[in-house]
Amino acid sequence: MNLQRLIQDHPRPLEWVYRLVDRVFLALDPLIARLGYKRVERLILPPERLSKELLFDCRMCGQCILSRSGMTCPMTCPKHMRNGPCGGVRLNSHCEVYPERYCIWTDAYKRSLKMPTYGRRILDVQPIVDWRLKDTSAWINKLTGADQPRERCPHNMSDE
Repeated sequence: MNLQRLIQDHPRPLEWVYRLVDRVFLALDPLIARLGYKRVERLILPPERLSKELLFDCRMCGQCILSRSGMTCPMTCPKHMRNGPCGGVRLNSHCEVYPERYCIWTDAYKRSLKMPTYGRRILDVQPIVDWRLKDTSAWINKLTGADQPRERCPHNMSDE
């Protein structure tokens, strides 16, 4: 078992740190806005990238949902599934694309059960990935609202 997996399999401390960092960024938002979001992003993007890549094998989609996916990056799914496993997950919980690996969504579900605050968020439907935000700071995107869905899908009949 590698260190990254060991850390991810104990998401409670990660959840605590995530909540703390979230509160800090929200509290600092007025200052960050005054300094300029792009300027601050240049400063925080390298440590954000490094920490997320080391801890979560993050793909820097710019719309982080770690707190809603059992502190497991769903972008590590070879199919980039954001709302649960595909129909091809094997009976042994392994990925259909990479049979030697566990499906990240089986890991995400197990880990979410260990998260007292955010654990039930795994049941929330997540918006599709806006690939224009790739390689940008998820924290800055959250503060500016860039990580929120922008347009209604013209084929979604339930919106009419």
